[in-house]
Amino acid sequence: MLSHPRHGGVHVIPANILQPLIDIANSVLVFLHDLGFVYGTAIVLLTFLTRALILPLSVKQIRSMRAMSALQPQIKQIQEKYKDDRERMQREMMEIYQKNNVNPFASCLPLLLQLPVFISLFYLLQGDEFKEEVRAAGEESWLFIANLTEKATGSELIILLALYISTSLIAGLIMTGRNASNQQRMIALGLPLVFTPIMISFPAGLLVYWISTNVWTMGQQAVVKIFFPAAAPPTPEEVEAQTAAETASKPPPPPPRKRKRRR
Repeated sequence: MLSHPRHGGVHVIPANILQPLIDIANSVLVFLHDLGFVYGTAIVLLTFLTRALILPLSVKQIRSMRAMSALQPQIKQIQEKYKDDRERMQREMMEIYQKNNVNPFASCLPLLLQLPVFISLFYLLQGDEFKEEVRAAGEESWLFIANLTEKATGSELIILLALYISTSLIAGLIMTGRNASNQQRMIALGLPLVFTPIMISFPAGLLVYWISTNVWTMGQQAVVKIFFPAAAPPTPEEVEAQTAAETASKPPPPPPRKRKRRR
């Protein structure tokens, strides 16, 4: 069992909660190293292995996001129609999602499942025993990175942050699609910038992990786009006709009850 120091004097999550995952991550990295891969490459392969394991959920995420994009014209019409009645707006939007079997939160699941691996690697890279393993192998440096287990500085940090931000932006915009709402695009553009100050304080190996997962996302989307192209979005006329049909199919609201006059 590896020992894990505090980060900045405070534990992000108690290491003992994630100890099984930390040990698994360590075993996988050591196994890959024994196969002949240096530790930097082993981190990249660990990332790809993690993404491969959650691939079924990623496919579900892609389908959900495509369905969300296809529904955007209808959603925009509802938002415009009920802009003064937020409760009715939310109710109508949820009704559309339910009719089309769309879960607006399904796209978050692959990211949430990666977080335990990310946090486990965070503790592993700071563990004294793992640092000693990397040092003994003479593999602290990798490519332009001076030390995978320490915070990057100077030009090394600038390059890593540039790669992290650019790959995050590209992956985020690819995932949201052409028909995404302005809110979805703002989230895709804003999240990498929000997390940048946090990433600066992490070991360089963690930035390697996140850049690698972004590269996987871009490759995954390229494969999906080539072999499983999305259907063309509906025209404004089709959206209007569909909305009118759905409105007509709804039962009319009950007439207001007449109050009896008191004698």
